[in-house]
This record gives sequence, structure tokens and C-alpha cells, in this order.
Amino acid sequence: MKSNKTKIGIDLGTTNLLVHVEGEGIIFNEPSVIALDSETNEVIAVGFSAQRMIGRNHKGIRVVSPLNQGVISDMEAAKQLIILAVRKAENTEIDLRKSTCLICCPSGVTQLERDAMIELAQMLGIPDVFIEEEVKAGAIGAGLDIFSSKGSMVIDIGGGSTDIGVLSLGDIVVSESIRIAGNYFDNEIANYVQYVHGLLIGPFTAKRVKEEISSLREDLVEDKTALVNGRDVLSGLPRQIVLNQSEVREVLKPAFTNISNVVLKVLQQTPPELSSDIIEGGILVNGGCALIDGIDDFFQKQIGLNVYVSKDPLTAIVEGTKVLLKNRGNYFIKPIE
Repeated sequence: MKSNKTKIGIDLGTTNLLVHVEGEGIIFNEPSVIALDSETNEVIAVGFSAQRMIGRNHKGIRVVSPLNQGVISDMEAAKQLIILAVRKAENTEIDLRKSTCLICCPSGVTQLERDAMIELAQMLGIPDVFIEEEVKAGAIGAGLDIFSSKGSMVIDIGGGSTDIGVLSLGDIVVSESIRIAGNYFDNEIANYVQYVHGLLIGPFTAKRVKEEISSLREDLVEDKTALVNGRDVLSGLPRQIVLNQSEVREVLKPAFTNISNVVLKVLQQTPPELSSDIIEGGILVNGGCALIDGIDDFFQKQIGLNVYVSKDPLTAIVEGTKVLLKNRGNYFIKPIE
């Protein structure tokens, strides 16, 4: 008998929230930010509109990122954000009380943090909820057949954490997680601008610099530049500087070297047969930071294996939830007891 439950897949990322509803596709793909009235706690804006308020709001408006490094830090704000995201569906009659929901989380979260995500779904009134790791959903969404006996390896660089996993027979065989990812890169850029150029900039500006001119290539054809506005550390007055792509590269290289070291650690723990598969198939890079220029060549030089970037690194995880929800209960290989 066919279930009437609406299937909802949620990529509850530190930087972006993506929601997939069966039959409608991705209905929400915006920053995980919500703006609330400080006194009444009423929602003022979500997503892009709320993100534009960061660093510009007054005391009457509270701008919140409900997730910190993949972990829910503000349960009520996360609840409001997801409710408003689901309402963007064309089918506004979606009843969360008659839904099945899959929420993706980083590999390194604790059981308590997983329980918090389930509690969040229960606060939303969703009776049927389960949690999957982002690296697994992302691999499926990127087109990898993780359910075969052939091993696959994924590096998922999100906003709060980087997850590295080796997958085979429908699940993760070896994995590691490191809290070095998009937000960390933004902080490193902001710190560099402050201590080298004497300019204070906000997280939104640092993120823009990362997206516009970040590169890991040693042989830059053109040293691109970005105009950066901020507050002078000494005078306290507004000032503008020009930041070079080569500067940003030197800021990011140590962080990506740390990620490479974790990848090598995972490879050292990988069974020999799966290692052979990875040599043949290469390593997939997923997540928003996979879009940084030259990331595949950088990892390839550091690790010594073929590395390639997912075709749609930003949406791969939530696309993977669609497959996991559709095949829940009859798609996984279970051992003989």
C-alpha cells in the first residue's frame, strides 16, 4: 500500500539550509540565518534577507545562525527557520504531522547532538524522522554508487566541518571529521586583514572575499583583486584596501594542508581492497567550498591520488536525501545474523 506521507529531506548546514520535498524538488536553498524581533521574538526575515542584516542590525533585531559547526545552537530559531522554509513549497498544505523527514548531519556529531536534531523534528510535529551523515547523502547525490562492493571516497567541505569518508556496501567504512571548513576560512581571512592590513572586517565581507578571489593554485595566471571595506584599527574610521588573490591563497593553504593530513589518516585506516578501488576511482570533493579554484589540483598534489569536484557540490547532499527517503527500509544491505 502506497504511503501518503510527504517525504522531506533537510540539509541542515551551518552556512546554508536546503529542503527537498518529494514531488517538488528543492524548495529552499538559502543561508541558515534568521532575523527575529528582540522583544517579541517574531520572525522578521530568513535566508538571504536575514543574511544581509548581519553586522548592520540594531538592538531591536536579533540575527541568528541557529547552527554552529553543524550543531544546533538555538533550537527555537532552527525550528522557525525550517517551518518557514517548508512553507515555500508550492503545496502549502504540507502537514508536517504526516511527514517522513531525513535530516543530514556531520560525521563528527555526538549522540547527544543527533538526539537534538530528532528533538527539533519532534518540535516541528514530525513523527517519523531519521538522521543520516552528510558524507553519505552527498556521495549518493553526486552520483556515486555507494551500495556496490566497490569503495568510494568523499571529502565534504561544508560551512562548519569537513567530513572525510570511505563508503562501501551502503554505509561508511571509515570516516573522520575536522572543524575546519567555510566559516573557519572566513575567520582566517578576517584575521589576516586585521593583523596585516590593520582593517576590521565582518564575516559577510570575509565570505565575499573567499567566494570572489580564493584560489589554491600556485601558478596564478592573473593575481585577481577584491576591494575590501572596513574600519581602520588605529583611527576607527572607514577605510578601503585592495586584497590580492595570492594573499588569500597563502591564508588558506595551511587550513587545506590540515584537511589533507586528515584525508591521509583516513586512507591509512582504509582496508586494502577498498584502497585499490579508490586508486582507480579517485576522490570526490563535495560541499560549498569545493568551488574554491584549484582545490582538486591542490589535494591531488598533497595526497597523490586523482581528485575531482562534484558537478553540483552545493546541492548534492539534499539530492541524496531524495534517494535515501525513497528507498528507506529496502535499499540497505543487512548482514546475515
